[in-house]
Amino acid sequence: MGWLILACVLYLVCALLIIAEVFVPSGGIISIAALACVIAGIVVCFNQGMVIGWIGIIVAIIMIPAVLIFAYKILPKTKFGRHVTLSPPERQQGDAIPDANSLKEMLGTIGTVLSPLRPVGMCDFSGQRLECVAESGYVDKGKKVKVIKIESTQLTVRLIEENA
Repeated sequence: MGWLILACVLYLVCALLIIAEVFVPSGGIISIAALACVIAGIVVCFNQGMVIGWIGIIVAIIMIPAVLIFAYKILPKTKFGRHVTLSPPERQQGDAIPDANSLKEMLGTIGTVLSPLRPVGMCDFSGQRLECVAESGYVDKGKKVKVIKIESTQLTVRLIEENA
């Protein structure tokens, strides 16, 4: 019974070391110590019997990913985690985020393709650069397109034939 408690303690130490590895950059030294603890825990389990050994392996297989997921979900919410991780940039209207209300006025507008539409790319409508989706296929840079549909903030454009 004392050996099983030792195995449980080794698994607990392994879990704590894995969490520490997420928070403390150690170059893998803490991970090696966690690996040593889990292997020692498995060895102790197998010394108690074959069935207990396999149960120890199953516990390790479930515990390690669960602890990693837990640690990565907790890290960004801690004071330390907020301090060391980058926050996403705050984007304002006009910073490649079109205003949905002003887009409704774009229906039927003709513009120029700035980057090839494959089927998504950038188009210029009287100096306003907007991301557009081609109605069908690929549209080369420099071609003229017409806005045919607006859904939320997505413009769907159709190629205007040169000879039309």
